[in-house]
Amino acid sequence: MLTNLYFVRHAHSVYTPDERGRPLSDRGLTDAAIVTELLKKESISRVVSSPYKRAFQTVEGIAGHINKDVEVIENLKERLLAGQPMEDFTAAITKVWEDFDFSWKGGESNRVAQQRGVDAVSQLLKDSPAENIVIGTHGNLMALIINYFDADCGFAFWKELAMPDIYKLSFEGEKFIHMKRLWS
Repeated sequence: MLTNLYFVRHAHSVYTPDERGRPLSDRGLTDAAIVTELLKKESISRVVSSPYKRAFQTVEGIAGHINKDVEVIENLKERLLAGQPMEDFTAAITKVWEDFDFSWKGGESNRVAQQRGVDAVSQLLKDSPAENIVIGTHGNLMALIINYFDADCGFAFWKELAMPDIYKLSFEGEKFIHMKRLWS
């Protein structure tokens, strides 16, 4: 039997310097309701999320629908690009995608962030075989995790992600089988 992981990139949020506490915007809350409606059709059994409020808020509706709590998994938080805001975000993010082992001062390399995310996914696959699990997370980490299973999903894939976005990855045991986008 297949295990299906529904990676949900958080909806639009209101920028604040508080990375953990940044809430969804009004548009984000509206889109989170659409995420819930889409996922109601998927027989979801478990909902996990990054500890960051915007990711949690994006998936809490489906958790409520199935009468379960959202389980917070620290390793699903967004990758830390650098220890302080980068003057040129585009150049900074391009650099880490060009060299998976490069990291800015105080930040995570793509390889380190990817491994952190893949470790969380591997644990979910071991703990919940043959289940449908929603994963509330962030664009860069989501792209890095998906890239681990499908090398064609790289920097260009990340740049094309919507906010929110949903990708269903199916596994037999821990073996990746296929991926389908659910958000349109």
